[in-house]
Amino acid sequence: FHCVTRLRFKLKDTSKVDKEAIKNIKGVLTVVEGNGQFQVVIGNEVADVFDAVLKMYPQIKSEIKTSDIEEKPSGNILTRAFNTMASIFTPIIIALAGSGMIKAVLVILTTYGLMDKVGSTYKILSAAGNSVFYFLPLFLAFSAAKTFKVNPFISVAIIGALMEPNFTGLMKANGDMAYFAGIPVVLMGYSGTVIPAILTIWAYSYLEKFLKKFIPKSIEIFALSMVALLIMVPLAVIVIGPIGVTLGNGLGYVINTLSSSSGLLAGLIVGAGWTYLVMLGIHWGVVPIMINNLSNLGYDVIRPMIAAATFASAGVALGVFLRSKNKETRGLAASSLVPALLGGITEPIVYGLSVKYKKPLIAQTIAGGIAGAFMGMFQTKAIVYVFPALTTLPAFFGETFTIYIIGIAMAFTISAALTYFFGFDEGKTTSESKKNHDNDLELVSCVQGEMINIE
Repeated sequence: FHCVTRLRFKLKDTSKVDKEAIKNIKGVLTVVEGNGQFQVVIGNEVADVFDAVLKMYPQIKSEIKTSDIEEKPSGNILTRAFNTMASIFTPIIIALAGSGMIKAVLVILTTYGLMDKVGSTYKILSAAGNSVFYFLPLFLAFSAAKTFKVNPFISVAIIGALMEPNFTGLMKANGDMAYFAGIPVVLMGYSGTVIPAILTIWAYSYLEKFLKKFIPKSIEIFALSMVALLIMVPLAVIVIGPIGVTLGNGLGYVINTLSSSSGLLAGLIVGAGWTYLVMLGIHWGVVPIMINNLSNLGYDVIRPMIAAATFASAGVALGVFLRSKNKETRGLAASSLVPALLGGITEPIVYGLSVKYKKPLIAQTIAGGIAGAFMGMFQTKAIVYVFPALTTLPAFFGETFTIYIIGIAMAFTISAALTYFFGFDEGKTTSESKKNHDNDLELVSCVQGEMINIE
């Protein structure tokens, strides 16, 4: 499967992989191995490469069945938790980002009186922007089912019960409390929540394995889903759901408190360190925290800090482009700069320039840390989930929008300036090496003899 910039393989035996050969393939930036995956970093063309690989090798499956590879937990609990969250959220990011931009644009249009909130046009567009966020638990249920290897449609049915009108209507009729077979049920709204759906499907993954041992195959087609719904829906509304909502609210409170008390330090750490999370391939594990903030607080303070790292990477591309004498390096810098600024995709810069030449990595770390600290100090906020880029500026609209603009400008400018003035060692270019080699080449005869004219 693949994410935004990487092909991600789950291999039976990684020792058989020729890593250096893969790194030398044109278009491959690098390879990253760990967390049970072999990741080939491609960049913006990853989807095209993914399709090409499947066409060339149709026997490869994009979704690996449990029986194909027996996966064993690796790493500590925190690492496994981050990997699980990344696996769940990565497939739905594209829907979140697109709908988030619609919401952000509508905020601007209504703020400046360019669209009326009571009009039908606004309501239709608002539905387009809100659908993913309102039904987020259903998206998470489906994706979590894939991660935990259970039936995704039964999983969606379980979580769908928490959003069904008969259940949601209980809050209007009974207030905050209801009863199920005499057991008290704390009523909560689950639309837009993150943790309840994930915890519920995680619990269901154990139940499904247990049920399949005892339910005969002849009646499994209806018995499995029936028993699962009868057990999991009450369990979700009585125990798991309220716990999940409480955890989500608590996490949002902790993040808000930390950023309020030490925003400068938080921004420094995130702005300087985000690139290294990207390099390790575990940055997706932070996504649930940001989405949880948006759901519970209505804003997120982490995404602007990440934007500092994003625009610092873009600054590296500009600095390398202005400084380099090598045609290929300048070409890579120019081609990487555009997707970084317009789409927030920075891995081609990170692997193709920063890591390769070392000093640019230091430059973007410094610039990201400074700009992140600046935005953290002023509690800069994002109102929807997007990739930080020039095209997604509306997502940061609000009282701290000016601070955000200044912050990303700082990151970009400082990084470009440091990269340009401190320079980097490119070594000999391919053309230079070939030229020097050709000048030193001496041709000698491999045999001795006499030339005879045959005419």
